[in-house]
Amino acid sequence: MPSLSVTDRSSLAQLDARTTLPVGTRMAVRVAWLLALWSDRHRTRLHLGELSPHLLRDIGLTAEAAEIEAAKPFWRP
Repeated sequence: MPSLSVTDRSSLAQLDARTTLPVGTRMAVRVAWLLALWSDRHRTRLHLGELSPHLLRDIGLTAEAAEIEAAKPFWRP
């Protein structure tokens, strides 16, 4: 499933804020936004788990902190 960019998610948030949209459409926008968020978290955590110790130091994380974050399920912030 292709992920949505920051711009796409911003557009989804703007659509969700419009009160003129039918309820079903607003619900669909919220579901799309949630799926995009979960996809982004999943992909980011997969990549985080693959980083070398050198790259982890560059971003200011310990191996333990990266392991804890990478082990989180996609639905948890």
